[in-house]
Amino acid sequence: MASGSETAPAWLFSFVDLAFLLLIALTQVGGGPRAVDLGEIIVPRVNEDATSALPAGAQERWQLRIHPPSPTEIGPFELLAPGSAGTAGAHLTAAALREQLGRLHDARGDKPLLAPHQDSRSQDLLDAIALVEARWPEGRRAAVSPVAANP
Repeated sequence: MASGSETAPAWLFSFVDLAFLLLIALTQVGGGPRAVDLGEIIVPRVNEDATSALPAGAQERWQLRIHPPSPTEIGPFELLAPGSAGTAGAHLTAAALREQLGRLHDARGDKPLLAPHQDSRSQDLLDAIALVEARWPEGRRAAVSPVAANP
């Protein structure tokens, strides 16, 4: 059951039309005791026992910052220890970062959090992800690479 353009099912358009008709109808309902309050959301009560086991604050973890390219720095990477978020560390090249991550992994350290700067290069972020994933592999990962055309 598809629409004429074959890109979206016809029921989707019917559902959207019905939703707009209901919205128009509900906004036209007058005041009085039977008026619909559209701004009301009923939120279920959360059991206090279920939330008492949650930690009060965020856990301190290693942080891997990716900075934008700079002619004054040797590399875009910065690895910060827990609790040193306010201080600046030394910038590292990819090779130096690989060594630092190896030492952290050998010391049974947690996987560092990635903190890319908004102006950092995508390639630097991908390099950092690859270096972290090499030491702390996870079950879900995939590589996207170009396939050579057969002659």
